[in-house]
Amino acid sequence: MTSQAPRARRALLAAALLLGAMSVAPGHAAAADGTFDRIVLSPTADPATSAIVTWRTATAGASPTVELRPAEGGPVTTVAATPTGQAGGGHYHRADLASLTPDTAYRYRIGDGTDWSDWIDFRTAGAAGDPFTFLYLGDIQNDITEGAAPLVRAARADAPHAELTVHAGDLINNANADDEWAEWFAAVDVAHTATTHQIATPGNHEYDGWNLSDHWTRQFPGAGNGPDDDDLDGTAWYTDYQGVRFISLNSNYTNAPWFDVVDWLEDQETWLDDVLADNPNQWTVVTFHQPVMSNSEGRTGALVRAAWLDVLEEHDVDLVLQGHDHSYGRGNLTARRTDDPAVTTGPVYVVSVAGPKMYTPSTTDWRLAGAEVRTQLGDTQTYQVVDVTADTLTYRAKTQDGTVVDAFTVHRDADGKRVVEN
Repeated sequence: MTSQAPRARRALLAAALLLGAMSVAPGHAAAADGTFDRIVLSPTADPATSAIVTWRTATAGASPTVELRPAEGGPVTTVAATPTGQAGGGHYHRADLASLTPDTAYRYRIGDGTDWSDWIDFRTAGAAGDPFTFLYLGDIQNDITEGAAPLVRAARADAPHAELTVHAGDLINNANADDEWAEWFAAVDVAHTATTHQIATPGNHEYDGWNLSDHWTRQFPGAGNGPDDDDLDGTAWYTDYQGVRFISLNSNYTNAPWFDVVDWLEDQETWLDDVLADNPNQWTVVTFHQPVMSNSEGRTGALVRAAWLDVLEEHDVDLVLQGHDHSYGRGNLTARRTDDPAVTTGPVYVVSVAGPKMYTPSTTDWRLAGAEVRTQLGDTQTYQVVDVTADTLTYRAKTQDGTVVDAFTVHRDADGKRVVEN
């Protein structure tokens, strides 16, 4: 099979799924009539054979359930869901879909003992090396409906075949503001969250002091394979998707108890080193919120990079996708330069912002870290599209009107790894 065939097939499938999912109850506050909202498809450690579905209802429901069957027809499997508690006045539920067939279209619907949602389609991951596309969004956070939603819609329209979306934290502004979560779900749309794997890492605005948002793990449970630290549950974890190891870290040390800041970072450092050392995949993408090199005036990533930079560099991570600084920046350590000014090696570090809140960009912290900025932009909302094949990662940052403001390709072949400016 050529690299174009599965991509074309997935593009057609995604377009069909998008249309088919439009009839699902939209992602606003839980309706009084018992309909289902805030439906999220999340990856497990092995999204080729399993998936997690979470959702919310207005009432507890007699028996929250998922019915699952192959999209092309076949027997229906009933999966009992687990109630996971209340947040924002709604009742959350989780169903673990297991024993799935790789690279297969499935259809599921959600019930509560009385009512059922419409059928919703998704596809399990295929084999390592099968091409796919994912989206990456920095902070949405503020003015979601008017300021951020148009960009998110543009991203989805530009890449309707995307099979994952990476959210680099600060999805909303106030951790437990249910109206803000309603805006976020309306902006991203259930036609996307229910059919496309969501990889979300928390930002500092998903915290209220030391406490993670009541909504977080009920909406974004994680794969359950993170560090042995209860404070990091649902925030540090990894999934392997078609030759890419996606890793979420929690860099919000500012929201750790003061007596736990060092352990917070060091526990993840040790875990990250192990996860990267035992990585069978061709590619690695790491996402967290507060960056290793801050991209805005008056900020520093010193503690984060002291804990994690050496590990990221030692294991030659491909992409480090971050948020927090409300500006756009992309760069690398100066030690990763080559004789060709358009070619570097090693990890690529990116900071981006999807929402309208902006800070003034700065190169100061990059230089203090021994790094250089390749592209830096202020007052610019972007979304990122990354195309993955067996031997390339092609990255493009775009504005709402589709203008490409940054692009590069990471190559891995017989000549080794190189990052080439496009």
